Amino acid sequence: MLAPDDAFGLADPMSAAHQPFARRLAQMRPSTIREILKVTAQPEIISFAGGLPAPELFPVAQVKAAADTVLSQNGAAALQYGPSEGVPALREWIATEMGARGIRAVADDVLVTNGSQQVLDLVGKVFLDPGDVVLTENPTYLAAIQSFQTFEAKFVPVPTDADGLIPEALPELIKQHRPKLLYTIPNFQNPTGITLSAARRQALARIAAEHKLTIVEDDPYGKLRYRGADIPPIKHWDDAGCVLYASTFSKTIAPGLRLGWVVAPPEVFSRMLILKQASDLHTSSFDQRVAHAYLTANDQAAHLGKIRSAYGERFGILDEALRAAMPSDYHWTKPDGGMFLWVTGPAALDALQLLEKAIAQKVAFVPGRDFFPADGGRNHFRLNFSNSTPDRIREGVRRLAALCHG
Repeated sequence: MLAPDDAFGLADPMSAAHQPFARRLAQMRPSTIREILKVTAQPEIISFAGGLPAPELFPVAQVKAAADTVLSQNGAAALQYGPSEGVPALREWIATEMGARGIRAVADDVLVTNGSQQVLDLVGKVFLDPGDVVLTENPTYLAAIQSFQTFEAKFVPVPTDADGLIPEALPELIKQHRPKLLYTIPNFQNPTGITLSAARRQALARIAAEHKLTIVEDDPYGKLRYRGADIPPIKHWDDAGCVLYASTFSKTIAPGLRLGWVVAPPEVFSRMLILKQASDLHTSSFDQRVAHAYLTANDQAAHLGKIRSAYGERFGILDEALRAAMPSDYHWTKPDGGMFLWVTGPAALDALQLLEKAIAQKVAFVPGRDFFPADGGRNHFRLNFSNSTPDRIREGVRRLAALCHG
């Protein structure tokens, strides 16, 4: 029988290499999710694996109309090189949106990026030298781990509970490890779905100011709340300029546009801009102009309402199906928004072995181990509910629960 890594094509590709590859590659491995997605591309697989938005909710006709408008009115400019900071009109729109989210920002504070994933890459380039410490939630977003591993960072997990990261644990960790960064996803965290309270966000901003700690606040899911009231970002309470706020259009328009942004203080912004210029010159002028045309010609609030309604319904169906079918020693989070919930099984569970059996039954999920910067996650797994219809959710849970009952 194949070991789980080999079964999904995750064996170390460097082990037999004799090329003069960079040292940083030694601690990196392929993304489990990306490898699983190769399997879940098969139509018969019911996938709870990838963090994919619902494609049937993409505003295809409206984006097409926006693209037609851009090409007919500003085609040459849209197809030309553009400013590294981003298209001015889109930066202005984002700055206005930041005000609506409780963040004081002007267009000059906004850097448009190739998805919010590029923000993590630029942050690593600006702040991290080999051996520098990054504080993270535990578990945390696996692509953030991958990104910071590129710069040979060390990870120190911050204690968390059912309400997320515990701010009171930070002063001692800061004293012991002198971290360069704290990375956090306060809204509907990936992978757990947990949301950080307003009080904890205020505490984080205060501690960052006191200890001159840079916080990277990653907020891809904040507009996807389907229950409860919005909470201002950590950046809302950031009077010291310690918080970098990142977000994206991937979950609110479509991920194929590859458009994100970061709001950063001038001394950080200027350095990120230099590094972006060296990396890719600028984010696609065409995509930026299409996004701006779409945003200004359509009722974005109504579109987001449709997404929130659909995701809220799908979470409810998944939660109900799990409660009806799963063994009593399995537990899961109850997010108020976003796209994921986090399952904790009995201590003896090996989620990688369970995945291998699940794939054979044409159902998939993401094992928990890759979300932990250190060890852990063996008996956890993440379920995505945004990219499945209600009937497929119910059938997928039926198959998964049968395996969990053994």
